Amino acid sequence: MQDFRVKTFLTVCRTMNYTRAAEELALTQPAVSQHITYLEREYGAKLFSYHHKKLELTPAGRVLRDGLATMAHDDALLHERVGEVAHGAAVKLRIGMTLTAGEYVVAAPLARYLAARPDVHVAVRSGGTQHLLELLDEGAIDCAFVEGLFDKARYASRPFSSERLVPICAADHVFPAPPRTMEDLLGERLILREEGSGSRNVLTHALAQRNLSPASFADHFVVESLDIIKIFVRADLGASFVYEAAVQREVQEGTLRIIPLADASIFHDISFVYLRNSLYERDMEDLFAALSASGS
Repeated sequence: MQDFRVKTFLTVCRTMNYTRAAEELALTQPAVSQHITYLEREYGAKLFSYHHKKLELTPAGRVLRDGLATMAHDDALLHERVGEVAHGAAVKLRIGMTLTAGEYVVAAPLARYLAARPDVHVAVRSGGTQHLLELLDEGAIDCAFVEGLFDKARYASRPFSSERLVPICAADHVFPAPPRTMEDLLGERLILREEGSGSRNVLTHALAQRNLSPASFADHFVVESLDIIKIFVRADLGASFVYEAAVQREVQEGTLRIIPLADASIFHDISFVYLRNSLYERDMEDLFAALSASGS
């Protein structure tokens, strides 16, 4: 059973604001402070500090957050599992997926898995990598498939697939000269995802390795929807970088084309992520194995 002071601590960790945490928990701010003070005495360590008037976790606070987040998730899941056994209810599975991972990589094997397991009822949440990690910390989901960057020391993870990020343009786009390198695209308008998007983080990291950034391009649009990006590129409004799996149909139909650069092979893993040291780590490993087998 989760201690109410632990819930307060985890809420402050998520909001990084005592006032906001108090509002969410329907408590007074002094009550929130008392809960944190109690935990600091209990564990003998300072959990939060202020840096330039901004609340931050101390190293001890980060260790406690990681451990208590796993315990909170296990506690919530344990309540569900006990109810399932007691009442013969279906097994509940809560999965988070980034848009690319969900629509183009994981959805089909998940569908095959669910068809073979009628006892499993699934709830799927979509969002950016950071948002899904927050849901995982809160115990709102059990695992996530993400393509973005994350702290591999904090979360247990397994690579589900390796996907190629490719440059694309309209099928009839005319370049001043055939592009051969990334630098040859800098005269184009770049259409890219919003900050915090997994694919944007991967692209930004790859560009930085060449001392480039999105600002190095002649112009750029920011679009939160992958479908809208593909529509804009088809309309010849600019070039973009997307996962190859997401444009296979359009390339086959001849509405988009992959720009064959000699030096732009960008590969990144779609990762299966769950809380480290959870009581249900074996269940997560079994799920990963089943979905991997369904995807082959």
